[in-house]
Amino acid sequence: MKSSYSNTSGECVEVALNVPGTVAVRDSKDTACGPILRLAPQAWARFAAELGRQAA
Repeated sequence: MKSSYSNTSGECVEVALNVPGTVAVRDSKDTACGPILRLAPQAWARFAAELGRQAA
């Protein structure tokens, strides 16, 4: 999935939820050979919750 905040220059991250037991995150500008961050679903949930608190 790509963030709804993605701008026209494509500066964004992509989050994949289709790997069992893993949330994969990568830079949408470098999908071919860029690094992929793999997180446990619980770690991703805590991270996303903290982002939500910071934005409020």
